[in-house]
Amino acid sequence: MPDTVDPVNRARAAKPLPKPGIMDIHAYVPGKAQADGVENPIKLSANENILGASPKAREAFVGAADELQVYPDSRTTILRTAIAERFRLEPERLIFGCGSDEVFALLNQTFLEPGDNIVQGEYGFAAFAIGARACQADVKLAKEPGYRIDVDEMLKVVDERTRLIFLANPGNPTGTWIPFSEVLRLHAALPPSVVLVLDGAYSEFATDPAFQDGLDFARGTDNVVVTHTFSKLHGLAALRVGWGYAPAEIAAAVDRIRLPFNTSIAGQRAAVAALADEDFQARSIAHVEQWRPWLAQQIGGLGLEIVGPSATNFVLIGFPKTGKTAAAADEFLSARGLLTRRVLNYGLPDHLRLTIGLEEHNRAVVEALAAFMKA
Repeated sequence: MPDTVDPVNRARAAKPLPKPGIMDIHAYVPGKAQADGVENPIKLSANENILGASPKAREAFVGAADELQVYPDSRTTILRTAIAERFRLEPERLIFGCGSDEVFALLNQTFLEPGDNIVQGEYGFAAFAIGARACQADVKLAKEPGYRIDVDEMLKVVDERTRLIFLANPGNPTGTWIPFSEVLRLHAALPPSVVLVLDGAYSEFATDPAFQDGLDFARGTDNVVVTHTFSKLHGLAALRVGWGYAPAEIAAAVDRIRLPFNTSIAGQRAAVAALADEDFQARSIAHVEQWRPWLAQQIGGLGLEIVGPSATNFVLIGFPKTGKTAAAADEFLSARGLLTRRVLNYGLPDHLRLTIGLEEHNRAVVEALAAFMKA
């Protein structure tokens, strides 16, 4: 019998379907914040600033309470001015987002068409790939021997459809970094049509003289974007404020698709105050520098692998060849109210990521891991 259903009615009756590839994307998995049977666990799973936020930033946040009915400044003027003055940058070249995650997504939307690709390290931050795949672009993973970015491996996978390279330096979840001489070598070998995105979310914790975040270099290039966030060093993760420094043409293009009110009044004011609080920044960095090597030494002494050395506010712990598993260690620690981060979704099933905590947290983790290894 012939099909007599009207095509318009058929279309109306059909289920709405996402565009191809959307349902193949693995949703982002945040660090856990709860443990069964533990009322107030110690959260060392999300790389938040264990010292909290600047008192000046908290004061600025509270001061915004009387303006909840007001739309924020879409141009982010007060923060744009503060960042431009602090880092000697042209204000019109700044991009602002709901965290640096949104800046990555905006860059993907600006440059990618179906069939294009991005390149990132095999352990690169998940948000890079999520944004690219949402644009129906491909994601090319470059091998990271020794858990660190390798410029030659990245260049191997660049092709004529590569539009963006995402390089987190230092990296998440590895904590490793490469000297800026290697970043320069990568940039020199790229076609000028490829945009190199340098993600500096953890760059303030990288204090080796060979490290640079790339802002100075980006000033004179047409295809380098440097991103930063107020979530890590500044402790404003709840307010979601990120920024990027880009060539003027790229910043102008991104601004055409950026949603108009993507940073809040409270976020903008708190970020300005946090940027000015250099004492809090110095204390946060000093705390990490004090406890990062201690954790590496103590945990390494238990026979576990410490990837690195880390240049971030976390360490990545490996369990290969110990006879123990990262999953079992995570459960053991969680039962004691110590929350770490599984990194199975990054292709690292034998590792746990541990945020550097307060002294009592760090000692408790080492004590618990020692008990786990003996169990």
